[in-house]
Amino acid sequence: MRIVITGIGIVSALGIGKDANRKALLNERSGVSAPRILGTVHIQYPVGEVKYTNDELKERAGIDSQVSLPRTSLLGILAAHEALNQASILPDAETAFISGTTVGGMDLTEQNWEQYIQGLHTETIALHEAGETTRAIASYIGPFGYVSTPSTACSSALNAIMLGADMLRTGAINRVVAGGSECLSLFHLNGFRSLMILDEQPCRPFDVSHAGINLGEGAGYLVLEREENALARGAHILGYIGGYANTCDAYHQTASSQNGEGAYLAMKGALDMAGLKPSDIDYINAHGTATPNNDLSESAALLRLFGMAVPALSSTKAFTGHTTSASGGLEAAICVLAMQHSFIPANLHWKETAEGLVKPVIHTKHQTLRHVLCNSFGFGGNESSLVLSSIPIELSSDPIHSKPMQKVACVSQTTLDDQSEFLSPLEARRMTPQTRRIIIAAHKALHEAGIAVPDAIICATQWGCMQQSMRFLTDMLQSQEQDVKPTYFMQSTHNTIASTIAIRIGCHGYNTTYSQRKQSLDCALLDVSSQMALGRINNALVLEFDEQVEQWDQVLCHIHQRTENIARAYVYRANK
Repeated sequence: MRIVITGIGIVSALGIGKDANRKALLNERSGVSAPRILGTVHIQYPVGEVKYTNDELKERAGIDSQVSLPRTSLLGILAAHEALNQASILPDAETAFISGTTVGGMDLTEQNWEQYIQGLHTETIALHEAGETTRAIASYIGPFGYVSTPSTACSSALNAIMLGADMLRTGAINRVVAGGSECLSLFHLNGFRSLMILDEQPCRPFDVSHAGINLGEGAGYLVLEREENALARGAHILGYIGGYANTCDAYHQTASSQNGEGAYLAMKGALDMAGLKPSDIDYINAHGTATPNNDLSESAALLRLFGMAVPALSSTKAFTGHTTSASGGLEAAICVLAMQHSFIPANLHWKETAEGLVKPVIHTKHQTLRHVLCNSFGFGGNESSLVLSSIPIELSSDPIHSKPMQKVACVSQTTLDDQSEFLSPLEARRMTPQTRRIIIAAHKALHEAGIAVPDAIICATQWGCMQQSMRFLTDMLQSQEQDVKPTYFMQSTHNTIASTIAIRIGCHGYNTTYSQRKQSLDCALLDVSSQMALGRINNALVLEFDEQVEQWDQVLCHIHQRTENIARAYVYRANK
């Protein structure tokens, strides 16, 4: 089977549309500048903003100015619409929309928080949820037969593309629009600032003076189809999905391991799936955030895989800023542009190398590209790599496990009575009660199934880690962005639970999280069944998590909703 790309869409600080982005890349023109749209007090930090207000984005998308939508949704609507137009596809019941995000509608929540508490503007509360943001995009460009939201921090969009490819390979769907969208918010600007990894100068990936991230915003999507379907309707093929892999570094919630174990395994897995040797790769679009930790860790993984013959490499984050959850979709689309127009983007602002760092391409290089490797690495050590090719690549379509999967363990944890068996007092103090419950449930389920380390860990959550999110949000707003705690931010991402378990038990296998409203568990189980059908895993730990937070429930009550305390762990095995 061959999976082809028939459309791409991009919105970034370089402009709206693939043409604007291509021209900026070729001309080595960065879109990073002082914040103008985001109303932050921290104007000393350059960002990759899309240079349009929300009203201007609505006008371009043909949306009434009175409609309230998260900026994440507005960016996604424009990028997904461009991808579908290029592919000449009208979505239908046989088309899936898979979009990664983390902050979702946080921008609306920040702006309206005081009014929410008073019961005002309550019609936009539900848009806080990551999955609701995706649904909003889908409703404007759809209809779609399937909608899903992977939320694994900065690897979210690349994981969306991988899920789309798996669904095509298993025959679950005929066409997929996959990628991600993320807007800048005060929440994640201040979150990264609390970790002390923002740079007040333009970022310099892989340079000896690298000092941190310039955050960005944007959206990027690929339209994927099986080759025979694309050819039957006369579609123009832009490229091929060559191979892909997701792994977990299983090292730390926000830092990468020194040897880049997770990154190495992801890149090697993608090459192995594509049937390629390291020497076959012509260009690497690196994760390249310009933090000393990430650049050294990614360099270690690259040198371990490619030896001293590392291919031409660059990070495009100095052009766009780090668009976090959207980065994999945006940068995969950039890779398609690079293959189509035979160029390698520059690694802006690089001047000097240092021991342990790979040396990037410092000016635009014109070169024919056959195989390109795209990396996206997220919090919790969620590492994803994707091979894109300009020449046909065959993917196996023969499922190994044709029978349904079997649930072999199920634990619903409601008390903390037995936490000492699994958590030290020091560990327990650092966690919310609900986080402790889900960790206990996970350990019990694995013990019940007789599995020490599962092949995969997949989490389902509607709202994510709300207690830490609300603590961070409240402190940030009350202190006017001055008093924020990094521990709250570190534990606020949707994939905190799945990565925490992986780190505790040393699981380097497949690791992902879904946040799609009440359908989150269904999305997780579909992924498990796809992984098993393709013979990639034999078992999986599935976690279902949400936590009740009084402050958030007081807001949700205005729309007659509330959160629930859910801490359930399941273990599934493939029937052979």
